Amino acid sequence: MKSYLQKAYCMNQTVRIYAAITTDIVKHAQEIFNLWPTSCAALGRTLTIGAIMSCTYKNQDFLNIKVNGDGPIGRITVEATDGHVRGFVQNPGVYLSYNNGKLNVKDGVGAGYIEVIKDLHMRHPFSSTCEIVSGEIAEDFTYYFAKSEQIPSSVGLGVLFDTESKVKAAGGFLIQIMPGCKDEYITKLENKLATLKSCSQMIDEGYTATDIINEITDGDYQLLETRELDYRCNCSKERFEKGLKSLGKAELLDILNTDKKAEITCNFCNNKYEFDENNLKRIISSIPDIQ
Repeated sequence: MKSYLQKAYCMNQTVRIYAAITTDIVKHAQEIFNLWPTSCAALGRTLTIGAIMSCTYKNQDFLNIKVNGDGPIGRITVEATDGHVRGFVQNPGVYLSYNNGKLNVKDGVGAGYIEVIKDLHMRHPFSSTCEIVSGEIAEDFTYYFAKSEQIPSSVGLGVLFDTESKVKAAGGFLIQIMPGCKDEYITKLENKLATLKSCSQMIDEGYTATDIINEITDGDYQLLETRELDYRCNCSKERFEKGLKSLGKAELLDILNTDKKAEITCNFCNNKYEFDENNLKRIISSIPDIQ
């Protein structure tokens, strides 16, 4: 099943809900980076909230998320635009679990802070930071929305694995309280969330995004849109060539004389780009001498 998101209003249009199925996206990330379960769960949750957040803004607005924890996973980086998402973790080989077998994402992420940069095509990008409050990602972004965007929210995220540690189900939801929402509506939501199954369990049981919204709202909602989500990297040899050119003629000459070639691996998709001796000579010759 392709990854996708659905958006709905409920409770007299004073509550906004986004529900996403991202199994396909997280599976792809696990495959290209050979992610171990705890690293995969942390990145998968961040990819999911990144994809959801990118659909709350206007088309083509750019979102950059960094989860800067001091745990063994290291930094988690996610970029998203209009439902297209990509990301990576500093250390893909982390597998921590509790005694009951549940993945220990909290200690894998550790303490630190979340940084979110949004390019909304205004004069300057919007940047905000907030502390990591649990390391479980969902709770951290619930706190982020309340503190940095002043929107009371609830975030649910999950990644489930099979017996061979392969991604089996992944997805999440974002609930946002709009101005004018009655206290009784908020209480009803809180009671519902207290007994709600985990996102990954619902998806593993066959729940669609609509089913998740229906479960949260007891069927009282207005579906607004359905959008496809995907893992998409926009890297290219041309982009990396520009990066090499920015190194300057002296450094490129050193690379040419020492290694005779350059190989660059994209952090976001693991694709490798090779520049042989002729490529390097061509790039060097295109750089003007400094007068």
